[in-house]
Amino acid sequence: ALEKSIDKELIISSMETGIAKAAKSKFGQENEIKVSINRDNGDIELFRKLVISENPENANTEIKLEDAISLNENNKDKSIGDEVLQPLPSFDFGRIAAQTAKQVISFNVREAERERQFNDFIDKKDTILSGIVKRLEFGSVIVDLGRTEAIIQKNELIPRENIKAGDRVKAYCYDVRREPRGQQIFLSRAHPKFMEKLFVQEVPEIYDGLIEIKSSSRDPGSRAKICVKAVDTSLDPVGACVGMRGSRVQAVVNELQGEKIDIVNWSEDAAILVSNALSPAEVQRVNVDAERKKLDVILTEENLSKAIGRRGQNVRLATKLLNYEINIMTDAEDSERRQLEFKEKTDNFVKNLELDETLGQLLVAEGFSTIDDIKDSLPENLTKIEGIEE
Repeated sequence: ALEKSIDKELIISSMETGIAKAAKSKFGQENEIKVSINRDNGDIELFRKLVISENPENANTEIKLEDAISLNENNKDKSIGDEVLQPLPSFDFGRIAAQTAKQVISFNVREAERERQFNDFIDKKDTILSGIVKRLEFGSVIVDLGRTEAIIQKNELIPRENIKAGDRVKAYCYDVRREPRGQQIFLSRAHPKFMEKLFVQEVPEIYDGLIEIKSSSRDPGSRAKICVKAVDTSLDPVGACVGMRGSRVQAVVNELQGEKIDIVNWSEDAAILVSNALSPAEVQRVNVDAERKKLDVILTEENLSKAIGRRGQNVRLATKLLNYEINIMTDAEDSERRQLEFKEKTDNFVKNLELDETLGQLLVAEGFSTIDDIKDSLPENLTKIEGIEE
């Protein structure tokens, strides 16, 4: 029990259960056997549970009240239907009975150990764990954590990293599950949270709650973005994460196999935030549709490729970071889009309200987008528009 860190009481209870099962093979399976082991001296007592009955039909399960009282004076307060305990003689375990008891005890101890390990590691969820690579199985990595093993599945590894048996690895614990053969611990080196937890370890201001990580996104092994906010406004969150001569961020980069990390200063203003997230591209302006979580980002032709990134990587990571749909376009494309939208809205008013084109254009210019907008508007707002009579 001490070796496996299992409660002594659970071991003794398992022994009582195992001995009770073995005793049934001696006294008969129909008997309900109770075993009591003295916690101080180890003495074992066996009892048969009997139900008090007026007319007992089975001596192995029933007993008369007067016979129950003769067993123990304390039974005089019992009544019909109550249970009493009849002492049984001790017996020598035969080979089969001993094997039965051993199986029950071993099973209960294994289950207790699994439960203890599960409880130990369920608290480790959402943390970084460190262990030694035990073996590789079909591309996945089995990690020895000391008392148990964990798995880093192939898709949770950083692409192209070379891990071999005997290496010490760090990984993020994203799940702990109960399985028929014990708990299963799932680790990841590709999860965005792995990068976040590494920054917590490397940046004291994050650990102390002075800087908050708002979100992160990763293209594992290639590039990542992490958005940080200073709770203490006197701090520079980006500078704190970079560290002196880049020492803090470099420690994270090294653990992530050279992954380039953009540290983004968080802002309540979505336009400022997306401009920060798309750096080094210089943004001209941003049209924000907060309701549909959509951002139209306008920039010059020379900044277009920087904003989009190689194979769309930069804008894809920014999209995940902000949880907004981001549309990248040049000034000319934005102008063309606006003209097309203006024409579509005008045509809608001309067709459905039987207006001339000039009046339809006036409505759009005044900010009306749909017929419902006009219906919901106050009459005085419409009469202010030149060309609309009261």
